[in-house]
Amino acid sequence: MSTAFSYACKDCEGMETCPGKVVATTKDEVWKLMELHAVVAHGEKPNSWDAETRNYLGTLIKSV
Repeated sequence: MSTAFSYACKDCEGMETCPGKVVATTKDEVWKLMELHAVVAHGEKPNSWDAETRNYLGTLIKSV
């Protein structure tokens, strides 16, 4: 049985109206897709996210 991981932007505080969602085989892939989504959809700079933000976002990655 294979496992995948997902992240839904709407689960992030303040992003409840965003329909963005990513699903990938590994958490590393999800992180890369999350960062790309943040840049394209929200104009964010993921390299400026501090450890607290990254820890919070990590809690939003779910096994599917």
